[in-house]
Amino acid sequence: MFTTYEHRTPLTLPSLERFPRPHGLGVSALRSAIQLMTRVLLRTYNRLEIVGQENLPLDRSFIMVCNHSSHLDAMCLLASLPLTRVHRAFPVAAADYFFATPLRSILSVIAVNGLPIDRHHGRDGLEMCRELLSSPGQVLIIFPEGTRTCSGAIGRFRSGVARLAAGTDTPVIPCHLSGAFDAWPKGRDLPRPLPVHLRIGRPRTFAAVDPADHGAVSHVSSQLREDVVALGRR
Repeated sequence: MFTTYEHRTPLTLPSLERFPRPHGLGVSALRSAIQLMTRVLLRTYNRLEIVGQENLPLDRSFIMVCNHSSHLDAMCLLASLPLTRVHRAFPVAAADYFFATPLRSILSVIAVNGLPIDRHHGRDGLEMCRELLSSPGQVLIIFPEGTRTCSGAIGRFRSGVARLAAGTDTPVIPCHLSGAFDAWPKGRDLPRPLPVHLRIGRPRTFAAVDPADHGAVSHVSSQLREDVVALGRR
């Protein structure tokens, strides 16, 4: 499953040309082992609780959006997916951080299947995400705040996800993580053994939204943020 996507797109996409992207059965097996170990650690060390997995439309491609407060975030969202699906799940990651060196980029790809995005020139990244979602069964994991919070509060959602989903029937799944900021805040070297809770909301689609309408796109961003905030209030 993983190798099919690798042969179709990534090595020709602008954001990936500078980074080696290993693929094949060996990489898939190693990633599966890492993800399995990560799930065990999250369940035992951080007592990860996941609510709402039935809201994930596993029969199609979709986008997961979530508040961003910790390096635990992507691992927790990946843990909500079937283990066999992680090879087609791509956490969007800042190229200037997670892909700053060839070694770091290889580790990011092998461990979590990270997808590098240039935070300063997002147009190529949006096109790459659109191309990925056009193939069936893909999952994009996006943190619309763009960076981890330093206070624990949820910041403004950037418009990238709204522009990606507008005018399409691609489901967007709001998610909320609580406890991750306390367990592993920005600036701390290692996580604390504190509980983390992931709540997954119902999918939304935005087929009727014109992606060229900046006001409508801004409203979608605000709506998705409110969905995430509302999940945190439950």
